[in-house]
Amino acid sequence: MMTLHEILGVLPALGTGVVLGAIFYGGLWLTVRRGLGSTKPALWFLGSLLVRIAIVLAGFAFISGGRWERLLACLLGFTGARFAVTRIIGPPVERREVGAKGGGHAAQS
Repeated sequence: MMTLHEILGVLPALGTGVVLGAIFYGGLWLTVRRGLGSTKPALWFLGSLLVRIAIVLAGFAFISGGRWERLLACLLGFTGARFAVTRIIGPPVERREVGAKGGGHAAQS
């Protein structure tokens, strides 16, 4: 059983996980919006991925301090941020049909 002191010790890790998740998933959202309209989308996506992963891994390593409890709390906050960002941004736009009948699929007989 964790003591109150230990629980209070992992709360900053949980908060940091939320911030890291917001940075990661918010950055992904921005990358998709900018990358799809860019003349060089591969550069946007690859560059963004490397920067986002570097930030998150450095944050996890720093906040955990070698303690699995802090790492787990950070990971829970990170995962929670994914749901929060998804809820704030809203559902993805549905695919638009390509062509007049069935989006370009082979004709059914």
